[in-house]
Amino acid sequence: MSKLSLQAQNRATLQRQWLLERRDATAYEAIEHLVGMQAQQPLAPYVGLWTRLKDFHQDELVDLLESRQAIRGSMMRATIHLMSGRDFLAFRPLIQPRLDREVFQNMTFGRHRLEGLDMPAVLQAGIDRITESPATAVQLREHLGPLWPDRDPAALAHAVRCLLPTIQTPPRGIWGKGGNPAMSLPELWLHAPLDPNPDPDSLVLRYLAAYGPASVMDAQTWSGLTHLSEIFDRLDLRTYTDAETNRTLYDLPHLTLPAEDTDPPIRFLPEYDNLLISHADRSRFTPTPKRLQSLFSSGTILHNGQVAATYRLTKNTKTQTHLQITPLTPLPKKTHSPLTTEAQTLLTFTNPTATHEIEILTP
Repeated sequence: MSKLSLQAQNRATLQRQWLLERRDATAYEAIEHLVGMQAQQPLAPYVGLWTRLKDFHQDELVDLLESRQAIRGSMMRATIHLMSGRDFLAFRPLIQPRLDREVFQNMTFGRHRLEGLDMPAVLQAGIDRITESPATAVQLREHLGPLWPDRDPAALAHAVRCLLPTIQTPPRGIWGKGGNPAMSLPELWLHAPLDPNPDPDSLVLRYLAAYGPASVMDAQTWSGLTHLSEIFDRLDLRTYTDAETNRTLYDLPHLTLPAEDTDPPIRFLPEYDNLLISHADRSRFTPTPKRLQSLFSSGTILHNGQVAATYRLTKNTKTQTHLQITPLTPLPKKTHSPLTTEAQTLLTFTNPTATHEIEILTP
């Protein structure tokens, strides 16, 4: 097996993630290629699409959400993802074991709070309420609490949210709007049921196409599932060896890798971008992977393919925006110009009519 350095893994994954060069593709194509985008921060996918596509405007994603071609729902790792409607129908049944664990192993909402409960009856009551109209968590608690007065209404609502394939309806996730998440169901929102025969092989192949080369543990970290080795074993995959750890990395046999010395551009990633979350070993993106965990809730900046800085909007009004960049280590002065240029492009995307100010702090 050929050995892959961390830099080779980095460049390959950046290419799969459309971060070596912006692609001339639609937002729908990007969402499907990435097998969804983590979206617990409702507007994060807009930045994630902007950083990957040549000509993306917020209205394109708004149209996909409002036309129900794209949806927001609990998926990989039991977190909210922006998915195409058809991928949600195809893959949500496969992810259900992770959502089961989210309910029954959850210290806050599960375990003893649900012990002995007639769960099918609870779920049916949830369906009855959601059928009336999309329901928020508060509305589910108000509906379920009186039916089981000796139980924690929040635990009942949490079970319904996770054990049913709930979809968060607009205006949640709509640029320039807001509101508490209201939940619907595929039959009501997409007018289609979940796939009765979901294909786990397809899920693994799609993961490798967007995040590979990767190990079995990497795929399990991304999906939140276990026991994926048997799927890898039966698939016809190319294998590599991680030069640092001797782990086996798998890939699609028809995909080639970019040159290891490819020079990647500076890229701004939104909070919780899946690029940084979807591998058990994140060494390909940082020499200090343990520290990366603390950065997920911030916007991050890639320099030379590595997480080099975080950023945040400290002021964002109709007339003024202020972007503050915090390098993790000192950046070479020659990077300040391309960094500022990309930051300006981001600010123009998010707030084109405002006055923009960019501040680079000293690490």
